[in-house]
Formats: sequence, C-alpha cells, structure tokens
Amino acid sequence: MSSDNLLNVNLDSQGHITRRQLVQLAGTGFATLGGMSLLGTLGLNAAEVKRQRKACIFVYLNGAPSQLETWDPKPGTSNGGPTKGIKTSIPGVDFAEFWPQLAKSMKDVSVIRSMAGKEAAHERARYHLHTGRRLIGATKYPHFGALTAYKLGDPDSDVPNFISIGNTLSSGFLGVKVAPFVVDKAGSLPRDVTAGVPVSRTNRRLSLLEQQDEDFAQAGASAIAHEHRTLYSKAAQLMTSQRLRAFTFEGESDATKAAYGNNSFGQGCLVARRLVESGVPFVEVQRGGWDMHQELWQKMPSTAAEVDTGVAQLIADLKQRGLLDSTLVVCFGEFGRTPKINSRGPNVGRDHWARNFNLLMAGAGIKGGVCIGETSANGEEITRQPVSVDDFFQTMCQALGIDAGEELYTPDGRPLRIVDAGTPIKELIG
Repeated sequence: MSSDNLLNVNLDSQGHITRRQLVQLAGTGFATLGGMSLLGTLGLNAAEVKRQRKACIFVYLNGAPSQLETWDPKPGTSNGGPTKGIKTSIPGVDFAEFWPQLAKSMKDVSVIRSMAGKEAAHERARYHLHTGRRLIGATKYPHFGALTAYKLGDPDSDVPNFISIGNTLSSGFLGVKVAPFVVDKAGSLPRDVTAGVPVSRTNRRLSLLEQQDEDFAQAGASAIAHEHRTLYSKAAQLMTSQRLRAFTFEGESDATKAAYGNNSFGQGCLVARRLVESGVPFVEVQRGGWDMHQELWQKMPSTAAEVDTGVAQLIADLKQRGLLDSTLVVCFGEFGRTPKINSRGPNVGRDHWARNFNLLMAGAGIKGGVCIGETSANGEEITRQPVSVDDFFQTMCQALGIDAGEELYTPDGRPLRIVDAGTPIKELIG
C-alpha cells in the first residue's frame, strides 16, 4: 500500500477513522500488516470496533409457530387450550409456559404481538418476511441478509458476508457477491472440494473453468461468466481464510456449548455468535418443525425448549461480550396459527393464520422490556397498534443504520426503495 492511501484517510470529529474507511483500508491489505496493533495506531481499540460494526442474526422458526403457544398466550379461554402463562420481566406481560429462559431475558428483549401479515401460504409468507416484498411479478427481490451484506459487509472479505445455517432465500437482483453461503451443519468447516487434490491438478481445473467461462462470455453470456469468476475467487479466499475456525467450536468450553443446548439448533446459535464476532454482518439460523396442524401440545415442549435455551443464551452471550449493542437479533416465523383449535382427530393443532402473529427483537439499539401491540381476549383480532411487515423492515433498517429510503436499481434499471412503505416503531428505537 502506498503512502497516498494513508494521506487519503480523514478522521471523524473524535479523531478516529470511520468504519467505511477501515473497510476500504482492509480491502487493500493494510489491516493484515499489524492486526489489532495496527488498529491501535489508528486510534481504535477492540471495544470501538465492536461498537461501530453492526450485524444481524435472524432466528427463523420455519413452519410458523403459534402465537398463543409462544409470546401471546390466552390461558383460561377456549381458544387458549391447555397452555398456561408464565410471568416475564415485563410487568403484566406473560409468555406461554414453554419459554422460561426468554421470559427471564425480557429486560434485553422486546416482543411485537400485533404483526399483521398478508400471506398465509408458507412459501409466499416466507418470502414476504425475508425480503419485505410480496411474491408478485418477475423481479427477484433480495433476502434481507443479502441487503445487509451489501450495505454493511466488506466487499473484499475472505469470508462470506451472509451465512445461513440451513437453506434460505437468494440474494435476488443483488447478485452472487452477497448471496447466502449455506452451511448444512453447525460446527463443521465448509467442505474444501480441492482437499487431497494436488495443486497442479487444481490449477489445471481452474484453467479449464476459465477457458469455459471465456467461451461463455464470447457466446454472449459475459454476465454469467463474470459471476462464475467471482464465485471461484470467493471460494479460494474462504478455503485459505484464518477466520474459518469461526464455523467450528474451537476454543469453546464444554460449559458454553452445553449452555446453548446439545442440539443442532443451539449449536447453530453458538456458531452465529462466533461468526458475528469474527466480522460477518448477517447470519441466519433455522429451526423447523413448527407447522403443527396436529399434535401441537405433544410437540411444543421439546421444540420450544431448544429455541428458548438457544436464543436466551445467544442474547446473554452477545451482551456479556459487548456485542449486543451492535447486533440485531430477530426471532420469528412466517405467520401465526389460528386462534381456534382445529378438529383433526384427537391430537389437534392450529392451522395457518396471517391476521396477527408475534415475534421477538433485541440488540442494536432496540429497547428491551417493551411489548408492542395487543390482541383481543380470544386472540382473533389486533386491538392496539398493528405492525405491518413494512414497519418491521423499517425498524430493522433503522437499528442497523441502513437508509430504508435509499433507491437500488434492478437489472432492467428500475429504481426501487429498500423499503417501500411503513415507519420505524418508535417505541423500540433507542
């Protein structure tokens, strides 16, 4: 790096280098020269770096959990079924009995009980809650993780800026540079397809791929060829990255691993913390099994216990490490379940319901201990402060410092605001 690069660095009003400038310097290889000692020479310490770097963790409950069996119970009513309520640290706000750890954590967490959706089919609702857009028309909208990677990620990072533990939606029109890197199992290294292959053979393979891409480009597929080259380059960077250990449990005590839960979901939450700690701006962790049309009360205790333990420990761990102030954690499903219990045999459940459902938010400036909205005694109507999906996305953007009104451009040149409508939830933004 030339001395010109150093001369172009402008300090902020406190005499510190800005995050964007730090990312630009890191992209030139500057930060590799001295690690954290170099950051010290620039007036940055570890705490300041953590404070400036925003990140987001989606905890996605695939299949749509029942709001009455999660964070808006209706005990003692016919719609509430046998589910009992337990007190939280928010006065007058109870959770369903299956969530004791999160009930204790509510000083750091807030609940939205009045989410109003528009889709009651899994695929369409999943798309809506991950992109902020409905599945209409030909435009492929980006997952919020891809958007976060695009706005907050380091474009020259040797580790993907968007990692999903479990399959998820695509980066849409934002392209492969911010596409999700999918990990099937938490705690294992990404598979190196060149492992055991001599370097000379690997190089020949890459040369053949380059030649094939050049043929594609000359045939009119230059955009596809460029995306291929980008993927090859990113894969090579990843396999030699010193940050690969963030995908594993290296250095974690048995007590820490046990605190997250000895199951794949809990271990996924632990890896999410490690990835965020290593500088990844967006991680998604999934737990399926929530489509409980039948056997609802038979399945809830074990299914909820994994999420209750994993998410509560994730929030506590982030807070203890000084990362919660800069890391947004959202726990949600794609819609809710019918307040009325269905009659599908003796082991009944609840069906699809988009009219009202709930979710949890914490960190990145989101105020803890707040309950947004209210539903009727039978759980069938929102009676106070409905929150739209647009409002939800506006709130996430504000927490992460993303301008929701910024215009992006689709491949056909159409301007598109990051979030079209809605307003941030003022009671949640500190």
